[in-house]
Amino acid sequence: MRTVAAALVALLAVPAVAAPPAHAAPPAYTTAEAGNPFVDGRYADPDVAIYHDRYWVFPTASRGYAEQTYLDAFSSADLVTWTKHPNVLTTANVSWAKYAVWAPAPIARNGKYYLYFAANDIQNNTELGGIGVAVADRPEGPYADALGRPLIDRFVNGAQPIDQDVFIDDDGQAYIYYGGHGHANVARLNSDMTSLGTFADGTVLKEITPAGYVEGPQMIKRNGTYYLMWSEGGWTGPDYSVAYAMSDSPTGPFRRLDKILAQDASVARGAGHNAALRIPGTDTWYIFYHRRPLGETDGNARFLAYDRMNFAADGTIQRVKMLVKDNFDDNNAIGWRTYGGGWTAGAGQYRAQHSYGGKALLTDNHADAVLDAHVTVTSGGGDAGLVFRATAAAVGTDSYRGYYAGITPAGQVILGKADNNWTRLGAAPLTISPGTRYHLRVEAVGAVLKVYVNDMTNPRITVTDGTYAAGSSGVRVYNAAAAFDNVAVTAR
Repeated sequence: MRTVAAALVALLAVPAVAAPPAHAAPPAYTTAEAGNPFVDGRYADPDVAIYHDRYWVFPTASRGYAEQTYLDAFSSADLVTWTKHPNVLTTANVSWAKYAVWAPAPIARNGKYYLYFAANDIQNNTELGGIGVAVADRPEGPYADALGRPLIDRFVNGAQPIDQDVFIDDDGQAYIYYGGHGHANVARLNSDMTSLGTFADGTVLKEITPAGYVEGPQMIKRNGTYYLMWSEGGWTGPDYSVAYAMSDSPTGPFRRLDKILAQDASVARGAGHNAALRIPGTDTWYIFYHRRPLGETDGNARFLAYDRMNFAADGTIQRVKMLVKDNFDDNNAIGWRTYGGGWTAGAGQYRAQHSYGGKALLTDNHADAVLDAHVTVTSGGGDAGLVFRATAAAVGTDSYRGYYAGITPAGQVILGKADNNWTRLGAAPLTISPGTRYHLRVEAVGAVLKVYVNDMTNPRITVTDGTYAAGSSGVRVYNAAAAFDNVAVTAR
């Protein structure tokens, strides 16, 4: 299990109050190594901040408009274990906001914490609503309306006043980017962070809409270059995605370069409305976003995820790959669905009680893939291992259609397929000791299935069977109890 080490505080020779330890930077993760979604519950439109050595995520509550009357936040010291801070802002503290409280944008200045938000989803300039700003003395709030009215309350340049992002440049100038209905604006924020300034030409709002823009702007700066990211497509559809532009100015012009995050039919759909986070003192970046698990048809079934965001040598952003991993270091199994047996996450493992066929599956749909897991058979005379290309899962010993590879203290590696019955496809002798952890790998490419244990060069079993082409991945026990760790599924 990974932990984030705390920096040691030197003891002074004279009595003094020691400063609290500063957290070391997390490792350069490839994705949310402890699993996506990384927090529980339906949330969307995340924005991020770093306050006092903690990483903060402020999302929209992904519910019906009438229920979107509050904002929660999440914080973490290591990007692994997250603490929920409920109701950091509610409509009870904003006299003009009634519902559709969206896309919080956090930033700190003047010893205060500011949270910009949209409310009421106004459709024209006769309605009350738009973008507001709330302020608090602590990152977790409670936040209170700073103005008693919206900061931006009307359509200008065709931009609906929603989906705000706030960025402070190196020279101290703050900017607010926003816009729905296919148009984006930028404005200067005065140093009080609650009023709008003017540009040199006297204008307050400038249109910066790039080609393909729909909503959700996000601004970052890296090596002197400004990156504007935004969402394209429909938020309820599979075409929701993130594109970006680069500029030498915070106000553009912004010319669309590429799409960097999109749906993956093997992982999730509707990936979009992102934020970007840089680990201080490094060039390690993550893209935070929401996505819809496969099989979900409810538009509000959106969940928070993050993956690594990498830059090429020329400064362009490489396309983001949504990876599937779970090392259970967060001691939860968010995103897993169980079918029989007893399952608990803790001590950095996913544990299965003794059962005859209990399984836990992800919501992926991989075809050609490599699956890895560390497997420990803790008791029983049966086996434990990996399920892959599974469909029609239900409670029952062999109640699924798909493949399974496992290890057993009876001294074998086994591979077979299920369809409410069991067909063995292959077996190989191998000494398996209860309580000992083994690295189990499956390579499934076309009809060729290979099973490895510890030795990742020489497969223990190789068979050809084309019965099942694609499906979910997961773990399973049969007449055994087991512990699982470091599960990963990589498309080939």
